Amino acid sequence: MLSDPLKKTIRNAHQRIASSMDDYRPRASQNYLVAEIAKTLAGEYDKKQRICVVEAGTGTGKSLAYCLGALPLALKRNKKLVIATATVALQEQLLYKELPFFAQHSGLTFSYDLVKGRGRYICAHKLHNAVNGEQEQLALMPTLNSPLSDMEQKCLHQLHDAYQNKQWQGDLDSWADVIPDRVWHLIACDKHACQRQMKAHQTCPFHLARQKIAQMDVLVANHSLLLADLELGGGVILPEPENCIYVIDEAHHLPHITRDFSSAAATLKGTQDWLEKLLKFSGKMAQTIFSASASGSQFKLNDALDDVARGMKAVLSMLDSADFQYTEDDTYRFSHGVLPQQLTVQAKDISEASKTALRTLNKMHEALSSDVNDGDVKPFIADPILAESGQYIARLETLQKLWQSYAKESESVPHARWIKRMEYKNHHDYLLSDCPIEVGFYLKDKLWRECAGAVLCSATLSALGSFEHFAHESGLRSEQGVKFIKVPSPFDYPNQAQLHIPKTECEPTDKAFSDYLAKALPNTLDKSKANLVLFASYWQMHHVAERLRKQGWDILMQGELSRDTLIRRHKRRIDDAQGSVLFGTQSLSEGLDLPGDYLTNLVITKIPFAVPTSPIEEAQAEFVEQKGGNPFLSITVPDAAKKLVQSCGRLLRKERDSGVITIFDRRLITKRYGKAMLDTLPPFKRKIDY
Repeated sequence: MLSDPLKKTIRNAHQRIASSMDDYRPRASQNYLVAEIAKTLAGEYDKKQRICVVEAGTGTGKSLAYCLGALPLALKRNKKLVIATATVALQEQLLYKELPFFAQHSGLTFSYDLVKGRGRYICAHKLHNAVNGEQEQLALMPTLNSPLSDMEQKCLHQLHDAYQNKQWQGDLDSWADVIPDRVWHLIACDKHACQRQMKAHQTCPFHLARQKIAQMDVLVANHSLLLADLELGGGVILPEPENCIYVIDEAHHLPHITRDFSSAAATLKGTQDWLEKLLKFSGKMAQTIFSASASGSQFKLNDALDDVARGMKAVLSMLDSADFQYTEDDTYRFSHGVLPQQLTVQAKDISEASKTALRTLNKMHEALSSDVNDGDVKPFIADPILAESGQYIARLETLQKLWQSYAKESESVPHARWIKRMEYKNHHDYLLSDCPIEVGFYLKDKLWRECAGAVLCSATLSALGSFEHFAHESGLRSEQGVKFIKVPSPFDYPNQAQLHIPKTECEPTDKAFSDYLAKALPNTLDKSKANLVLFASYWQMHHVAERLRKQGWDILMQGELSRDTLIRRHKRRIDDAQGSVLFGTQSLSEGLDLPGDYLTNLVITKIPFAVPTSPIEEAQAEFVEQKGGNPFLSITVPDAAKKLVQSCGRLLRKERDSGVITIFDRRLITKRYGKAMLDTLPPFKRKIDY
């Protein structure tokens, strides 16, 4: 229950924040959100499962709301507040704006920091060796195929000097200039070579950063880092889930990122190539290890690698003779994820052999690490070998994950499995892939049933007026204690914006639609104002841009410049009262913030339907049909509805913004699903030419 002292703490913090903001306006929706988050996390709705799913419209102030609702309770109960975002932009907003302001004005005392992956830090020992080591030592580095150029050498020495003089923290993000990839790969921290138990690595920036985590009250991370921690069992990168209250912002990305994390892929001939290199490397590693048992481990490893290579050869021969009907992009998907019996048999053998190889190589790696710690092997000799063995361990982990999944004949969780045929100048190869269709079970087991509490929030979590689609994807549908909350935006939509659906000559599925757009757009665009046109495909965007440029239109187009440069030029044109026309695809419909005069005319060319051409999407549709459902209505339409809301959300970013949204898709009027989509959009003033 939410105690009276805790209620008072939240109320006082809210009042202090309000009095510190010049343009603060009391918002009933934000107050409601704070209260509901606090009550959920306090266990007022369910004592065991303290989870709420929040859809908060633009302008609600959700980051302030979840800080007010979750942080006082986390501090009181000695839990870590972990805020996970999908984008760097939101991380930076939290770290450099929201949290400092909250810490300064709320009256709450707390510490916060960014949690980054290991690969964002240097290994101080590697940096020292790269600068001070002999040339023959550098030649052992597996990341260098040729000597560093003069420019790369200069950069390396600049990094070393800055780190030694405490002018640089040793992480990629705090270095003002670009670090060349070859330099960074040479000095970056990795989990196999840069181990805290080894004396030479105890002061490396990554390990010092991890020590700081224990002292922090609020940790800002991204979704990928959260999932990486769960993959390792939880409590490895971040604190244990039972000691954390999670705020998962931009939560609509979570199911897809989880699916990516659960996937595996490997080539056949490509794998055979690095297996041969590993066979040669194992001898060098065994000779370096001080222990006499190393040679026995090497023989065991090599036997396992031979078994893997033999299995790969058999699969290659099988695929070469198989009569699979490949698509135009050389892909063949196994219907319902069911593999031919012959492939399943080989998968079981490869899975067991790769498991043995992985276990043995890990044992050799640990033995060499111990030798360095005991002083039996010099670090400069062991480090490059540990780094290289770490790369092979990572490859074996992925390989074993793929073949272990392929070896399972019947699973409760459906998988998409497919092969891509790859043609090269002198040879061919096959890429084998595996991906679970649904990941809700994974999140349920690893996160929702383990954490102390969770708040999932986004401006677009519901689809067609229901949370059902997201709840199913994220594993929350059958969980009894989950609270679903929908908070409207404070915007005065009817008076701030107009939604226009003009009468069109053809539907977006018509071949003539692109030419029609090129003809109709000039009548919709305003050369003196800020225009954003969102397209469903790159091809269509380029086609229309080419036509309009021939008519004298000056267009800023996504893909021709970096996103940052594109936005800067767009804003500069508006600041100079020149007007601007910005063309982009679906990726610009999210995370693009153009408040005020920077966007007053938004054009959406068509409903952003995904084309189910990827093997994963095809397998999803097949799975829904197998259960008697309609994949278009249960997957495609809800996804498109959410994307349409996101696209329309580009126009109004602040309470004084205004403008017009034009959608050139008459299916919103003529199709039954179109009306349902239209009803999910904010209540803009409507002008419909039908």
